[in-house]
Amino acid sequence: MLRSTRSVRLVRTLATHTTAANTPATRHTWEKEEIQQIYNTPLLDLVFRAAAVHRQHHDPSKIQLCTLMNIKTGGCTEDCSYCSQSSRYSTATKASRLVELEPVLEAARKAKENGSTRFCMGAAWRDLAGRKSGFKRILEMVSEVRAMGMEVCTTLGMLSPEQARQLKEAGLTAYNHNLDTSREFYPSVITTRSYDERLDTITAVRDAGISVCSGGILGLGESDQDRVGLIWEVSNMPEHPESFPVNALVPIPGTPLEGNEPVRYHTLVRTIATARIVLPTTIIRLAAGRNTLAESEQAMCFMAGANAVFTGEQMLTTPCSPWDEDKAMMSRWGLEGMQSFEQVSVGRKEGSRLKINPVLGSVSNPQK
Repeated sequence: MLRSTRSVRLVRTLATHTTAANTPATRHTWEKEEIQQIYNTPLLDLVFRAAAVHRQHHDPSKIQLCTLMNIKTGGCTEDCSYCSQSSRYSTATKASRLVELEPVLEAARKAKENGSTRFCMGAAWRDLAGRKSGFKRILEMVSEVRAMGMEVCTTLGMLSPEQARQLKEAGLTAYNHNLDTSREFYPSVITTRSYDERLDTITAVRDAGISVCSGGILGLGESDQDRVGLIWEVSNMPEHPESFPVNALVPIPGTPLEGNEPVRYHTLVRTIATARIVLPTTIIRLAAGRNTLAESEQAMCFMAGANAVFTGEQMLTTPCSPWDEDKAMMSRWGLEGMQSFEQVSVGRKEGSRLKINPVLGSVSNPQK
């Protein structure tokens, strides 16, 4: 006697990401030993764990495209050992005055046309002391770029609480102020500005309601413990930075670090993955040095949790991957660019400037 059989179709569903409502709260009580244990995890296991955390808190198909413009080059009085813009070193970078408004707006329009949704402006200054007219021009730049519907970021050195407040009123979305490395290693890289002064600027920015962008540079001569120390420092802030740039040192002739060896690729991936696990809601920004990575190496960085890049003609004084190459790469990997103000934490800080959907957690910009 023949038994009838019935085929059963098994369907397996793959979850790509979940909503923030289903994820655990962000921690601000990490111990260095915990982070070190994560960092020391076998690399493929570490990337797998980071990828899972990334999918809990972010859409893995989205990458934030940012463009950076140097609005005031060189002549800086700081002694940052990696920087060609320091007046203390003899490099090919020549000092220039603060640019006028229109070239900035032209660059921002071009960036937006090419898919960038955040426009960043950097000035080689220690601080804004005695720069009243220059600061006024920068406030106008911020206001005009914001009116294009773009996120606006600046890096202008140290800020006072009042200067941070004025930038917020002008429409600034984020302020970049990197810690660079651990507190312990920092004096080996910079002596003209203390670690606590950097933290004071970050506090002023955060208190003004501006999103904080703060990360570091790999390849300065630091140890694994210093990379862990940097991540630990930002993880214990009252709010995790909205974005955490991971830069690979580009050694520049004439600077004290011109002879440094390039940071190893696995160190870059390990740092990104550790930061993703410890800073689950933060945007991890693959920044300087990305143009030296092969496409497959960049893909691994995205897998490990990186979800933002600088794209365009140039960064401050180092090369950048051009828009066309980045758009083609993203198309091959099935990635798409984020919209302006898509990150929920940024939308919350923008308040009445944006329309916030409390159910979807999404934001829209009425100025777009």
